[in-house]
Amino acid sequence: MRAWYIWILLWLLYLIYTGNFEWRNVLAGFVIALVVTALIRPRPRKIQLRRLPGALLALGRYLLLLAYDLVSGGFQVARIVLNPSLPISPGIIAIPTGCRSELSLALSAHALSVSPGELVIEIDDQGIMYTHVLDASRKSAYVYEAQQIRENLLRKIFT
Repeated sequence: MRAWYIWILLWLLYLIYTGNFEWRNVLAGFVIALVVTALIRPRPRKIQLRRLPGALLALGRYLLLLAYDLVSGGFQVARIVLNPSLPISPGIIAIPTGCRSELSLALSAHALSVSPGELVIEIDDQGIMYTHVLDASRKSAYVYEAQQIRENLLRKIFT
């Protein structure tokens, strides 16, 4: 029953985002929203009102952390591009996530991947994210600590 709400919302978001209301685009949005809804298979969950303030606060903190990572990472990458003589050592680091749900794991990987200079290239069966970073020598501890903070916030949001 709740799946059609999500399907309609995704369809409307697609149409608003594209701004194209030709019949082919409307049909494409219809199909895309239907496929995405089928893939995520939304399950109804009761909203616990006593958890809502904490979850909203954690969501706000998560979004602020993500924005900070985007801005600071953008400056770091710009600094590297503008001054190529800076000593960097690109590499792949392993980040254990400890995520319990696939949604938390996907959001954690997304948060890392949208940050400039970092890209999750693989996630193994134990939930370890193998991430390419521009400076593996100094990023390892920072990325692991940031992942723990993200995981705690996602746990507060979704559980």
